[in-house]
Amino acid sequence: MKATRLNDIENLLEEQNTLSINHLCEIFNVSKNTIRRDIAELEKRGTIKKVYGGIMRNQTNIPEPFAAREIKNKTKKKQLAKLAANLVDDNDIIYIDSGTTTMHMIPYLAEKKNLTILTANVYVINEAFHYPQMNIIATGGTLYRPSNAFVGASVLQFLEGFNISKCFLAATGISIENGATNASPMEGDIKKYLTSNSKTKILLVDSTKIDQVSLVTFAKLKDMDYIISDNKFSSKYNDYFKHNNVHLVTP
Repeated sequence: MKATRLNDIENLLEEQNTLSINHLCEIFNVSKNTIRRDIAELEKRGTIKKVYGGIMRNQTNIPEPFAAREIKNKTKKKQLAKLAANLVDDNDIIYIDSGTTTMHMIPYLAEKKNLTILTANVYVINEAFHYPQMNIIATGGTLYRPSNAFVGASVLQFLEGFNISKCFLAATGISIENGATNASPMEGDIKKYLTSNSKTKILLVDSTKIDQVSLVTFAKLKDMDYIISDNKFSSKYNDYFKHNNVHLVTP
């Protein structure tokens, strides 16, 4: 399956940095023409660069490591996570996205009853072990180390079996022109699916993400029902939110 193969190639590059065309043909048991078409598609995504006889990671689009992002603005992120948890009701079926803000929601959900949490976020899965009353469903998939989350076509196939009442999304950057963006096309595909297939869409972004644009757009800001942020936005954003019935939640 082409989509799975493209994701697998990107994951291999995370581990090896460079891959030859001949090696890719052997791994996937496909022709050089097929691999060259895959390479052309990955070039459009911006995640790879062609080199003589093969491909390498596009260094300009490598996401910042999870450990480096996780320690930034941690107090603000926990504050936003608490606000997000206030939007969760008993009996909800929610999805908690990968991200260094959404992952802090778990402790604030401890008092909710009959709550089901779907997630690809490894931190969320581990943190939930402390709360046996929480029903946690992990997507599985291929571990994407820059965000400590699972990705791949199998995640999308898995999610098709669930009715999600609320999804809590993270973004690398947001702007009115480019919407909510992310550094990873693989994660972007999951976020795009969640935006289209969840009843209520909630985006958590701290003020450092405002007017920032990353590699791929997964949603327009008007697609969101709620945006949770520590920043009081400019009048341009406030007018946009009001016009598109997006509810802004701030501390």
